[in-house]
Amino acid sequence: MTLPTIMFEHVVRAALLEDLGRAGDLTTMATVPADHTGAVALVAREPGVVAGTAAAALAWQLLDPGLAVDIVLPDGSTVEPGAVIGTVSGPTRGILTGERVALNLLGHLSGVASCTASLVRETTGTRAAICCTRKTTPGLRALEKAAVVAGGGVNHRFGLDDAILIKDNHVAFAGSVTQAVARARAVAGHMVKVEVEVDTLDQLRELLTTPADAVLLDNMDPATLTEAVELVGGRMITEASGRISAGTVRAVAETGVDLISVGWVTHSAPVLDIGLDARG
Repeated sequence: MTLPTIMFEHVVRAALLEDLGRAGDLTTMATVPADHTGAVALVAREPGVVAGTAAAALAWQLLDPGLAVDIVLPDGSTVEPGAVIGTVSGPTRGILTGERVALNLLGHLSGVASCTASLVRETTGTRAAICCTRKTTPGLRALEKAAVVAGGGVNHRFGLDDAILIKDNHVAFAGSVTQAVARARAVAGHMVKVEVEVDTLDQLRELLTTPADAVLLDNMDPATLTEAVELVGGRMITEASGRISAGTVRAVAETGVDLISVGWVTHSAPVLDIGLDARG
């Protein structure tokens, strides 16, 4: 999943401006001559999956177009400690000034990819795909969703405008599952999918009288999920969601659901430790 630069350039620019403040990198300007050149390597400190290389590279390229950024392990690559992800060479001031923003983006997005990959491994041999949600860091949604794909997962909707997801509060205000689906179908274009969240098997049975395109089975235990999948019988895409962890994801996958959506892979993924080591 390769994002056009225009989709994340504003994020990288904002991060650089935040770091540069009102006077730029005082430390580097004071200690490194303007004509000094150098080279560094991006090195993994722990196992994981790489993501966010384009955003990291852009941080340096925006600071100094004279910098050469060579990514040798693209997004989706599995790394072990000591693996060189890429190198940066050229004017040293630019290298040092861009270091923190580049590593912040690369480490966070690689963490998202690594967490996703760990869940994908846990569900090997089942039909379930690991799916992200809209629980993303404000401003980083496109980058985080690309990182999920790099980790072997799939994307849910990107925003409120590309699908209809009828949740519990929509049902409450609409009056019933049936009424909510009828209203959604009346306004949805032919390309717009409709998904409905249900909390109980009774709600699912009501939904099955007028099936949607997908059903979100929220906070159900594996036994209930198994029964829900059997009730659906392939008439809708089934998605499990709610408090799913690395320890429970296998049991959820074995119920036969099509998707398992997990919010924490984007909003709470630990950073993958990646360092910048001077070369020569």
